[in-house]
Amino acid sequence: MSTNRRTLDAELFGRDVHFQYSEHALGYAIVALRVVMGWTLFQGGLTKLVTYLDANPENNWTAAGYLANAIPEGNPFMGMWGSMAGSPLIDQLVMWGLTLTGIGLILGAFVRWNAFWGAVMMLFFWAAALEGGLMQGLPLAHGWVVDDHIVYAALLFGLGAIGAGRILGVDAYLEEIDAVKNTPALRWLLG
Repeated sequence: MSTNRRTLDAELFGRDVHFQYSEHALGYAIVALRVVMGWTLFQGGLTKLVTYLDANPENNWTAAGYLANAIPEGNPFMGMWGSMAGSPLIDQLVMWGLTLTGIGLILGAFVRWNAFWGAVMMLFFWAAALEGGLMQGLPLAHGWVVDDHIVYAALLFGLGAIGAGRILGVDAYLEEIDAVKNTPALRWLLG
């Protein structure tokens, strides 16, 4: 039985890197990471969307409470977050952005596009959690510099970089359409 091992040869940080990997294990890992990250975003967006649409207006979700009251003291962007509080546009961007980005990742559709915007959202969420600026060491509520949002942003970057939608995803089918084959910009959005 074939072990299906391949060797990756690359230059990383100015250094030659060579290692063997299993195609099967790598394929499963990429699909699992894409679906799990997609589910995380989808669930976050859907729970906000469902409460936003609640018949009782007092139960409606909005980012206003967080932006106006939960941003840590010393956040270098405090004024920007405060100005966003109560904006219906911000509420819609968060709810629909999380929900649709999650669906796209789960299905493997427009993965590069979704991964990019998902990473942008995560960087905004990270910046909102800052308790101080560069001179204070970028402290966060649960550590220094790196929190779950940075981990998610890095994961999304990786999913986009490797074209994770091509592995058991809709992007594999979309890339076979002539219009996509003949349009480099469309091919770039997929993957």
